[in-house]
Formats: sequence, structure tokens, C-alpha cells
Amino acid sequence: MEPGSLGAEQGASLTGPAEEPGTPLGLDAPLPKLSGLELDRELDSSSDLIDDKEFDIPQVDTPPTLESILNETDDEEESFILEDPSLLNIDNIDTHSYDTSSLASSDSGDRTHLKRKKKLPDSFSLHGSVIRLSLLKGISAQIVSAADKVDAGLPTAIAASSLIAVGTSHGLALIFDPNQALRLCLGSTAVGAQYGAISALSINNDCSRLLCGFAKGQITMWDLASGKLLRSITDAHPPGTAILHIKFTDDPTLAICNDSGGSVFELSFKRVMGVRTCESRCLFSGSKGEVCCIEPLHAKTELRDHPITQYSLLAMASLTKILVIGLKPSLKVWMTFPYGRMDPSSVPLLAWHFVAVQNSVNPMLAFCRGDVVHFLLVKRDDSGAIHVTKQKQLHLHYDLINFTWINSRTVVLLDSVEKLHVIDRQTQEELETVEISEVQLVYNSSHFKSLATGGNVSQALALVGEKACYQSINSCGGQIFYLGTKSVHVMMLRSWRERVDHLLKQECLTEALALAWSFYEGKAKAVVGLSGDASKRKAVIADRMVEILFHYAERTLKKCPDQGKIQVMEQHFQSMVPVIVDYCLLLQRTDLLFSQLYDKLSENSVAKAVFLECLEPYILSDKLMGMTAQVMKDLLLHYQDKNLMENMEACIVHMDITSLDIQQVVLLCWENHLFDAMIYVYNSGMNDFISPMEKLFKVIASPLSAGKSLTDEQVVMGNKLLVYISCCLAGRAYPLGDIPEDLVPLVKNQVFEFLIRLHSAEASADEEVYPYIRTLLHFDTREFLNVLALTFEDFKNDKQAVEYQQRIVDILLKVMVENSDFIPSQVGCLFTFLARQLAKPNNTLFVNRTLFDQVLEFLCSPDDDSRHSERQQVLLELLQAGGIVQFEENRLIPMAEKAEFYQICEFMYEQEHLYDKIIDCYLRDPVRKEEVFNYIHNILSIPGYSAEEKQSVWQKAMKHIEELLLLSPCKAADLIATHFNDQIEGIIKNIQDPFLLFQFLRSLLDPREGINQDMLQLSPCVTEQFIELLCHYSPDQVLEMLQVLEFYRLEETIQIIQKHLLHEASSYLLEKKGDVHGAFQVMLEQLRSKLLMLTHEDEESTELHLLKDIEDILVKTIALCQRNSHSLNQQQRETLWFPLLEAMMSPQKLSSSTGLCQYSEPLKSLTMQVLNNMAAFIALPSILQRILQDPVYGKGKLGEIQGLVLGMLDTFNYEQTLLETITNLLNHDLHWSLCNLRASITRGLNPKQDYCCICLQQYKRRQETVDEIIVFSCGHLYHSLCLLSKECGIETKGQMRWTCYKCNSSNKGGKLSENFSDLKKGNGTSLAQSSAESLLDSQQIQAFDQLCRLYRGTSRLALLTELSRTRGGEKHGLLNVSQGDPALNSVFQNENFQLHLTPPPFTEE
Repeated sequence: MEPGSLGAEQGASLTGPAEEPGTPLGLDAPLPKLSGLELDRELDSSSDLIDDKEFDIPQVDTPPTLESILNETDDEEESFILEDPSLLNIDNIDTHSYDTSSLASSDSGDRTHLKRKKKLPDSFSLHGSVIRLSLLKGISAQIVSAADKVDAGLPTAIAASSLIAVGTSHGLALIFDPNQALRLCLGSTAVGAQYGAISALSINNDCSRLLCGFAKGQITMWDLASGKLLRSITDAHPPGTAILHIKFTDDPTLAICNDSGGSVFELSFKRVMGVRTCESRCLFSGSKGEVCCIEPLHAKTELRDHPITQYSLLAMASLTKILVIGLKPSLKVWMTFPYGRMDPSSVPLLAWHFVAVQNSVNPMLAFCRGDVVHFLLVKRDDSGAIHVTKQKQLHLHYDLINFTWINSRTVVLLDSVEKLHVIDRQTQEELETVEISEVQLVYNSSHFKSLATGGNVSQALALVGEKACYQSINSCGGQIFYLGTKSVHVMMLRSWRERVDHLLKQECLTEALALAWSFYEGKAKAVVGLSGDASKRKAVIADRMVEILFHYAERTLKKCPDQGKIQVMEQHFQSMVPVIVDYCLLLQRTDLLFSQLYDKLSENSVAKAVFLECLEPYILSDKLMGMTAQVMKDLLLHYQDKNLMENMEACIVHMDITSLDIQQVVLLCWENHLFDAMIYVYNSGMNDFISPMEKLFKVIASPLSAGKSLTDEQVVMGNKLLVYISCCLAGRAYPLGDIPEDLVPLVKNQVFEFLIRLHSAEASADEEVYPYIRTLLHFDTREFLNVLALTFEDFKNDKQAVEYQQRIVDILLKVMVENSDFIPSQVGCLFTFLARQLAKPNNTLFVNRTLFDQVLEFLCSPDDDSRHSERQQVLLELLQAGGIVQFEENRLIPMAEKAEFYQICEFMYEQEHLYDKIIDCYLRDPVRKEEVFNYIHNILSIPGYSAEEKQSVWQKAMKHIEELLLLSPCKAADLIATHFNDQIEGIIKNIQDPFLLFQFLRSLLDPREGINQDMLQLSPCVTEQFIELLCHYSPDQVLEMLQVLEFYRLEETIQIIQKHLLHEASSYLLEKKGDVHGAFQVMLEQLRSKLLMLTHEDEESTELHLLKDIEDILVKTIALCQRNSHSLNQQQRETLWFPLLEAMMSPQKLSSSTGLCQYSEPLKSLTMQVLNNMAAFIALPSILQRILQDPVYGKGKLGEIQGLVLGMLDTFNYEQTLLETITNLLNHDLHWSLCNLRASITRGLNPKQDYCCICLQQYKRRQETVDEIIVFSCGHLYHSLCLLSKECGIETKGQMRWTCYKCNSSNKGGKLSENFSDLKKGNGTSLAQSSAESLLDSQQIQAFDQLCRLYRGTSRLALLTELSRTRGGEKHGLLNVSQGDPALNSVFQNENFQLHLTPPPFTEE
């Protein structure tokens, strides 16, 4: 492979001199030599590109599909050499029309199928077609002809320079000139029969010599000028191995060959006394690792003086590593780089190229094997040493079989399914993908397997050879040649113009424009054919884009659907016309846009309308400032016709309207209520700032003066007027921008003069004075005064400004104070505004103080109850704005109290620090009553208040405690508990109302209310007082409250509860006290009384309610008996359960006599419930005996008690079956465990290895007498001394016990098991049995652990032990290994716990 140079890549960016692809084939077209200036420029632009984007990895675009390739039309005939089309007679195969799929569809030959329009893939629409693949017809035909006529055989290898050499399988070399004419046929079939096929070719730099390598190992050298055989070399390398590669270096006397034995030889050609000789030197022996790819570094003519060329570098790839060696001045290895692990069938690839990185040109070696490409930059330092640095890798999703540089920024890859990928090296973006399976590429497999010499190669090399195609692909000067079985193809980059034209032929005009724009911006990849500086390049591209735009406009009009709905036509133009506008604005060619292109599109009225509408976003974003008068006029007319007035207004305020008829535009705006546009036209068109104000005032003044409410549109106009006045006074243009600086003072003065006019123009006789200020005050007092306040801020302190301010203030007072038609909030706004102005340090305004007194009277007027909160708020704002200095305090507070302005009072008391009085303000104010708690809490807890102030606030709070409790008992309790929990009992005594006290105590003592009970230090009598109040006010909640309350005395509380006859609560307390019998008696009495009532009630509804009560009491009584039976003996249990049973059975005795038959069934089921529950605590015979001894059941028939007896017998049978099943299971488990223990004891030990696991020495080699061999049941083997050194031996009662070091350390100390050893001593004595111990010893723990693992689950014994422990609270010793919290160590808590319902596995002994 012949790497290109800097000269061969000039088209890769928009910099550097031009170079069209194809020159290397022309003998008369040498590469241009770069001047020093050009080289510097190339380096600068290259380094910019590389440095900025070297590590910017964009997303890889989707490669084109077969379908999209088939869709494209055939390219026209294009010459192979662009400079002189007559030199070669070739057919171009367009990369997007050439069906290269190996699985081509059946209709791929159908021309109509090829022309079908389909959606293009992303990478194609983004980059266009980057490469052109062409068939060399002449060469291809002559290869086929030579095979037929002279028995040349199939082609096997290709080499390209100014000539193209093709080697054949019968030993011939066919030499073609740039015209594709056969110039020479070297060799003969006779020699071919002796030497085998040509397996490798190489042409030297000046195209004067050809080296041929043969399948049987011979090498020949030919003179390409005369066709003479110069050398026939047979002893350059070991015989019986094929030549895989032969390559000339830049030194014409030096070549490198690589044979199928994996060795590399240097061939040195000499001529002594007219005799041609060849000396061979082995550079790398195949015995050290087979080399299958070699690549010498070639430098183009303009880089021959590069300092690195003196080393004659050679890269070699073996099956395991890459080597870079220097052949001169002496042989030296500069770098080795191992591959790492990869697919053994992948082909190693190498390719050199000179690239510009960081202002210097150096060679870069690309190497890959598989799907990762590594880039190595090779540099020479000042001392002469060579340094290799790794660059960013390229990761792919396919395996490569060829890698070729087409220039320094673009590489072409061929994957294992014969698909070409064009990739930009810096961004790693895939630019294009083309299938070339129809090239029918030649593979070099037979030479790698050395079939001609008997196949004497290694299996690894033969495996690599399956995909090897080194000799079938050759690059030269930006072109890549592909050798097929019957053809030769050439691939090159298209020029930028060709890429654009190709898209145009596909009728992809939008994509063509986008691609051309990417060339214009300098963002395109793989650019060829642009030269000159940036401005020159841009001009060339812009001209081409203008041509395309005209074509695009014509096509847009032609393709418009002739008939159909107007919407269809609009849709067509909306997709096309904005593209034209976009690119004209990007190219800054509005002259074209508004002249020729607009005239062309105006031929169609729909196109014209779409064109005008799509200008709007550009106008609004200020991208389109200047338009011709005609277009602006058409635009306004269009909006008017379509009634798009809002859009028209938005556009007008962004346009330069000086070229229009201003009066006409103003009229248009006024008629259509486009007030923003009207103001803008007056301002910018005529510098008139007052006329728009007068027009807007006319609209809103008359309804306001008549006292009518404004319409929505009039309100909008009024707001616009305020904003407009504000902008004018602030020096800003309306609605956007700024007023020219020289006009700002003039505009301000004009606006002020206008506002303070005594009368408006054309005023009626009855008009009030100062109409403009009056109108604005009526419209929105607050906002108008805000505008004035902002203006006053901006005023400089000159004499005129002070006069204007005072004049306006006087007018404001005159208008508002002398009129009764302003509401309090409006008057308040004025005085708040004045107070703020007067409070300023540099104030120059004067306002009469009596006016403020009048305002106070007006706001506090007690005979007017309307707008109370509004008047209070206005006065508060006035005080906060600094108006407090204008009032007398001793007059203000009484007036505020009288008017019930409590917020004003609070404000004044706050100033005086009279915080206790503020509490009165809160309590009297119905709106803010609830906030009093927060206020008191803040005063008492926030620092900054004195002790006296806090004390006065607290005393005031205590004085109003009942009022606070009425407001919110919960908040009051929280306040008291937080700040004064030591005074609670005193507070309780002061509360007279018992219900209030009850609510307070509930909020205080109920833990659910959120007050921390530990913080309260109350005596139990307070809790008991609360319980007594609870019994009185809410007896239903007593039991629930007793369960959550903590601090009360049992005896006293029981007395309180019994006094109020609350039986359940009484029972609960007696049980808590420990008097279970007493608690039971209370519940029993209640049950009996309910049962008694049942026998005497007549109404059915009452009886049903009673039955529900009986069931409820019975359930609670049973629960009481169950809770306490565990701690009682048999006799005590009977005193609980039997009375309960008798109580339930007694009504049934009366059922026959009293006619209660309808309730016998529910009563029987309740009795059965008692029996079932008591059976768990009292023996069944005792229960039966008691039932049979009962006088009623004793005398009665068996049928009456049959249900009870059968129910008990069923329970008994169930429990007996359960007990027998568990006993059987445990016996079975025990037997199975003992069998396994016995089997494991009698089983021999099998060591896993014959060396110690600690010292790693074989146990036989150490001969110390004291050393014993320890073998564990896990299979690990140790020396006893090694185990002792790791502290794995424990001596107990004269007996050594060992633990396995490996297993023990891997257990992390968390598992039960430790692999304890079965000791086998050298002399055959066995381990003595230890005496029985209560705790499990190490061997027993190990055996138990093994059994657990064998069973693969929790043992049934462990489950039962766990259940018995949780049920009875007793701890059994057998399995109680862990001594922590039973809940934490429970087998049921384990996340892996599962119940295995299958029996344990059966193991044979």
C-alpha cells in the first residue's frame, strides 16, 4: 500500500492549494510542489482543525440502505482523470446507482425500479455521495481476454503508480498505461508453470522497475521501460515458502519481502562490473512469531527532505504484535506494540500517512486487527531519537480486512462482508457506506496457505489468510484500485462541485443546498477541489448556491400541483419557499431575494403569499431589516387581505418604514386598532411623540369623565398609554429599542408640557381643568403615580426639573383633594406617593401639612363603614412610606381605635414598644385573631426583646387565657407548654369554665396532639382531673385515652372510672393493676346483665342490637382470658373459663320455657367460640365432664349437646393428627441425618492437589520429623507447621484441632461453618474421640453445616425450635447458636427463607 502525502490530501479541508483526484495516473501531471508559504498555511489550517476537533466524537450517522442506493439514477459519464477526460476510456459506476449488494433484489435490473423516489438515508442527505467507484473497462476486458487467449489465468495481484501492473495465476504480469492500453506482458506461462502464480507486485518510485513475487518463492525484477528481465532471485529466503509481500522502499536499491514462513528479508540490489546482484538479509525470523503484513514508509517528492526519511522506517505486523524498525543507518527496533486478545481469524492491517498535527508534518501509522483501529504518531526529536505517541482510537462495529488512507483526514475501510466505509479521521464520523460485493474481490488465501509448495504453513497463518486481500487493493495518489476476479475498479473522492451536482441529479435540491452551505461554512468533511483563501472559496460556493436557488425557484413553480385544493398548493409552497429565503439571508443576498427571486415567485399568487408570510419570523428576530418599498407594501396589503392584523403590527414595529406612505400606514393602524404600530410609525417616521398620546386620550377620556366603566379594549389602550408615557419619560422607544440620545431631553419636556396642559385641544366648554392628569388618575391612580415616581428618580437636580416636579404635585393635589369622586384607596395612593417623595433625603417638594390631616380625617371617618379594610390598608401604606412624620401621634392612635384600624394601632404600638397592647389589637381584630398565638410565641422566643417586655406580654396573655382557649385550645396549650410549663397547675386553677378546662387538658395531655409529654412536669392529679372531665364529657373515648396516657395512679383512677360506671375501662385498669380475676368479674357481670336483658326484651330490633353487644363483650372477655391464661396455673384458668362458659350456657337452659328459640343458634355458636378458645388452655376431659355434670345437659337428651361434643372431638382429632405427623417427620429427619453422619465418617479423604496450600511445596519434599500432613474434608492439604504459622490449630485437652486456612479465610467470619479437619497422621493413628460435651465441638459444627447444605434449606427442627421460642418465650439449647435478639436472628427474617415441601434427598450409604 502506497500511503499518500500532504500533497495528496489538499482537498481534505478548505485550505491549501487545489488538487483534483486522479493525477497519479497521468505521467505528465506530477504533483505540485508546495512552497514554504503554502506549507505553513496548510499546517496552520490543519492544526486548527485537528486541535479543535481531535476529541470531538459526534454520533455516527446511519449508513445508507440497499433500498436507497437502488433508488438513485445513473451518473453521467465522467472521466477518470479530471484534468484530461480523453486519457482514459472508462465507465463510471455511481456509488448510489451501482447495485453492489451481494443479496441484490430480483428487480435490481429494472430501470424504473432504480428511478423510484424514496427517502434518503441520513449520512447521504448530510454529506452527499463522497466517493465515486468506476469500472476500468479497458483493463478489465484485457484481463479476461488474456485469460482466454494466452492462458494467463485469473488475476492475483495489482500494483499502481503511473502504470498499473496486474499479476496472474499463470505467472504473467500485465502492464497497462494510463490509457488502459496493454503496454507490456512480462513473463511466460512456461515460467509460470515453474514458479507458480504471481503472489505479490511492487513498482518503484520512478516507475522504472517492477518486482514480482511468486507462489513458489521466486522473485523477478523487470525493466518497465524495455520489458527486460533484470534479475531472477531464487535464494533470497528459505525455499518452499510463498512470497506474501514484496515492497520497494524509497531507496530504489532496497526492497523488503515477507514469505509464508512468517519471515521478513531485506533485499539489496547492486550492480558490480555490469553484473546485477541481490543480497538478502533476514530482518525477522518466522520462528519468533509469524509476520503476515509489512509496510515501509514512503514519502512523496515534496517530503523527501523530511528528517524521518533517513531512517527508512518499516512497520511489520505479526500475529501477536506490531514492530516499527529503522533499516538505516543501521538496523534498530524503535517500537513494539502487543495486540492483546482478539479473534485469531482477523487480518492484521498497516498503513502509513503523513499528517499535520500541532504545526508539524509527521508520519502516522494506522494499525488494526479486528474492529479497533490504533493510530500512532511517529516523531523524531532533536537528538535523533524516534518517539511514538498513541492517538485517539477508532472503535468500529465490524471486522476490517483492509484499511487505506485516501488523504490525511479521510480513510476508507473495507469490512469482512465487502462493504466500504468512508470515515473522517478527526471526528470519526462515517461519511458513506458502499457495498462492493459485485467487484468479486480477489483473496490471497492460497498464498497464505502456501498451497503451491504443499501447504507447509502454520494453522494460525492459514486462518488469517482466509480473509487476506493485501495484494488486491492498492492506493496511489488519492485513488484506490480494487482487483476483482474479472475486473479492476478505481475509487476516488468526488470534488465538492461533483458532490453537489450529484445531489441535484437525484433532485435532492434541499440536501444539495445544505451540503453547499456546509462547504461555505467550512464544516464539510472530505472536501476536494476548493483552493484559495477563505473569501475566495466562499465566493465560488456562493455563486454555485445562487445558481441552485434560481433552479430551486423554477422547480418550485413547475412542481406546483395545477389543480386541486388551495391548501395543497399552500402546503407545497410552505415546504419549498422558506428554504429560498433561508439561504438568501444566510448568504446575505437580499438584493436577489427581493428582486429576481421575488419577481419569479410572484408569478404564482399562492407562492407570493407564502413568500410574504415566511418573512415574518426573520423580521421579528431582526434578521431582515431592509426591504424594498414594493415588498413592504405587498406585505402590508397581504396581511390586510388576510385580516392578520396582530402579525402585521408585530412586523411594522420591526421595520424601517421611512420608505412607505406614512399617513396611509397610520390610517391603516388606527382603523384596525394597531396602537403599537401607530405609535411606532409616529415616533420613528415623523419624530412625533405627542400625537399618539392625544389620539389615545380621546378614546378613554370621555367614558371616564362620564363615570362609565371602560370596555376591555379601552382598558388595553389605557395601559398602553401609561407604558408609552413611562417609556418616553425614561428615554426608551415604544414598544422596543431606545430613543436617540439627542432627542431624550426634548421628548421628556414635551411629555411633561402635554400632561400639565390646562385644557386639551378642541376642548368643550364644560371640560374640567388638567384633563390629561385627571384622566390618568381616574384610569389607574397607583400605576400613574408609579410612572411619576420612576421619572422623579431619574430627574437631575436642575432648576427646571424641580419646577416640573412641584408643578405636577400641586396639580395632583388640586385634582384629587378638591374632588369627591376619588375613592379612599386612590386618595391614599396619592398621599403615600407624596410621603415617599417627602421622606427622601434630597427632597425639594413642598406639601401643606394640613392636607395630611384632612386625609387622616377622610380615611378614619367613622360614619362611613364602607371600604373599611381598604381604608385601613391605604393608611398603613401611607405610614410605612414615611407619612408617620406628617401626623400627630396623640391624635392618630385614638382615631385609629375609633375607626377599628387595629393594624394601624399595632404599627404605632410597635413603634412605641408597647407589645402587650398589640395583643388587644389582635384579639379585637376579627380577621387576625388566630395570628395572636404566633405573635406571642415570637415575642417570647425571638431574641431582641427585654425581660420586662416579655413579662408584660405574658401577663396580658394570662389575663386573656380563657379568650385564647376559646380561639384554639390546641394552640393555647402548645404556647403554655413551650414557654411556661412550670406554671401549668396555677393556670388550671384560674380556668373557671369546666368545658374549657377539659379542652385545654386534652390538648395538653393527649400525646397524639403533638406536645412532648416528657417536657411537662405535672403531678398525677392533673391527669386524673382530666380523666374525670373526660368521663363526663366524652365517656366513649376514656378507654382509648387510658391506653395512651402515662402519668396517672391506678387506684385513684379506678375509683373515678367505677364512679362513672365505665365497665370496659374499669376492667382494663384492673388487668393493668394485676387483678385479672377482678377485671374478669367486671366483664362477666356486664355479659350477664346483657344476657338477662335478652331474655326479657320483646322488640326484635332491640334484641338484634343486644346480640351485637353480647358478641362484642364476649370477644373482649375471651381476649382477656387468653392474654392472662399463659401466666396462670390450671386451677386459676378454670376459675376464668368455666364461669364464662356457664354464663353463655345459662340462657339456653331457659330457651324452651321462655320461647327464645330464635336466638338459640346464635347463642350456641357463641358458646362454641368459648369452647374452641378454652380448649387451648383447659384439658378436653375436664370440659366434657363439666358439661355432662351440668343439671340441664345431664338430664337432657344427647342430641342437645351433640354439636358441642362433636366440635370438641374434631378439634382433638386434628391436634392428634398434627402431633403424630410432626413426630414422624422429626424421626425421619433424625434418621436421615445420622445416616449421612455415619457415611461421612467412614468416607476417605481425597486431596485436591499434592502440595501444601500455604507454602506451595510438595508434601513429599519436606522431611522434618515433627511435620505432619493435614488433609481436610474440603480437599485442601497443608503441612502442620504451615497451619500453626497461620494460627489455624487449637489445642484442647491435649488434642490438636485444625481449621482449613483457605476455607476459613474465605468465609469472612460470617458463616456458621468452619471446615474442621479429619486428621490422618503419617503413622496411621486416628483421632481419639473427645468426651461428650454440652456444646458442639468443631467436628460436630462442621458435620451439622454439611447436613444443612445437603438439605439446602432450613431444617424442620430449627423451624419448630423458632416457633416454640416465640410462643413460650423459652430458649432451647440445641440450636440456640446465636445469643442476640431473637427477632433479628430468626430463620423467618432471612430473605432467602423458603419452605421446602419435598422430603430430604435420599443418600445411599
